[in-house]
Amino acid sequence: MAKQPHLLVEPGDVNDIALIPGDPGRVDRIAKQCEAVEEVAQNREYKVVNATYDGVDLTICSTGIGCPSAAIAVEELSKVGVETFVRVGTIGALQSEIEVGDMIVATGAAKEEGTSKRYESPVIPAVPDYGVLTSLVDAAEANDEDVHVGPIVSDDAFYNESEDFVDAWNDAGLLAVEMEAATVFSLARRKGLRAGAICTVDGNLVEGTQKGADSDEELPEKAKNNVERAIAITLDAVTDLA
Repeated sequence: MAKQPHLLVEPGDVNDIALIPGDPGRVDRIAKQCEAVEEVAQNREYKVVNATYDGVDLTICSTGIGCPSAAIAVEELSKVGVETFVRVGTIGALQSEIEVGDMIVATGAAKEEGTSKRYESPVIPAVPDYGVLTSLVDAAEANDEDVHVGPIVSDDAFYNESEDFVDAWNDAGLLAVEMEAATVFSLARRKGLRAGAICTVDGNLVEGTQKGADSDEELPEKAKNNVERAIAITLDAVTDLA
């Protein structure tokens, strides 16, 4: 098989479990908690690194922002041997009791994005693999970490999440909004692969706060700290998934 055109990887380059943050910088943050780190490729928004955690070989690959670029990552990684995908990202809360810095494990993602709809009807649910979901929740409990567990929504238009949208999502009981999970879940299911997601809250749309609103930096300090804790939970879940 030829080298994949965007990730620049081929069979044998990656491991069967991949952590997929959006931010290329987060690839390095995850890698710092691992051993035997080796950069495999870097192109556009995609940075691919192999590493080992607690004896388990894994791959870390950034996906960029949004479902279209996440779909490319899942498509190309699945072609070269990845069988399990775990999104490690950030998310905006939609319920008033969820605070900045809290962590959410998604049980499903509403499809307010366009990419998954090119693959299947929007009425087909975007849900994680049960084994990945439970491994993330179990790892959080083992680390004495509280996580919110429930449905989220994936949206394409970060700057057009109007009050009407936020109110509708809030009324539906959706915990939070991000930009990749629905497509990651849908593609993995269609391919017979496993996927899940754990995200750190970086703002609360119901309370009128978004990341970057009160600082020159993208993430509030509490969210930064808890990204590290979410990474630790995810890496511990990987040892179970392996």
